[in-house]
Amino acid sequence: MLIPTLSIIAAVVVLFVIVVAQQPRTFRVVRNTTIAAPPAAVFVRVNDLHEWEAWSPWQKIDPAMTQTYDGPPAGVGSSMWWSGDKKVGQGRMTITESRPDDFVRLRLEFIRPFKATNNVEFTLQPQADQTLVTWAMTGERNFFFKAFGLFMSMEKMVGGDFERGLAQLKSVTETAGSTVSQ
Repeated sequence: MLIPTLSIIAAVVVLFVIVVAQQPRTFRVVRNTTIAAPPAAVFVRVNDLHEWEAWSPWQKIDPAMTQTYDGPPAGVGSSMWWSGDKKVGQGRMTITESRPDDFVRLRLEFIRPFKATNNVEFTLQPQADQTLVTWAMTGERNFFFKAFGLFMSMEKMVGGDFERGLAQLKSVTETAGSTVSQ
């Protein structure tokens, strides 16, 4: 009786390993919105990490989160360390590429609740008197994250946060624009 049971368990484990191994090696999460403001007005809020406090979805998840800044005040080399509760975790983000009114790329390094390094990009495209903002995150998935992805995808984990963040970025930018024009 023991040998058939062990054989079934071994077969299930092998099948699980095969299924996990066949999962995609990378992931990409993308969200976008249109903001009634020129690209320059959006760019300053994304390119200056201090500005993220006004619109980042994670600020509202953990208002007690601590943040420290290094490097220049904005643009390439600017970085922010954060440490928060179990939902926000701990890590660092650094701007690695910045093209005024067009594009910002960041290196996102998570320390807690798990170690991971991802790339984040903000693309700003003018559309008449508005800006189409695209927020994307890409990364590698090791065996653990491939297995984890069978039960909880990155889309489900951060897609909603991106949507909330873009809605807050839109609100902050459009409100500031209407205040300036009055």
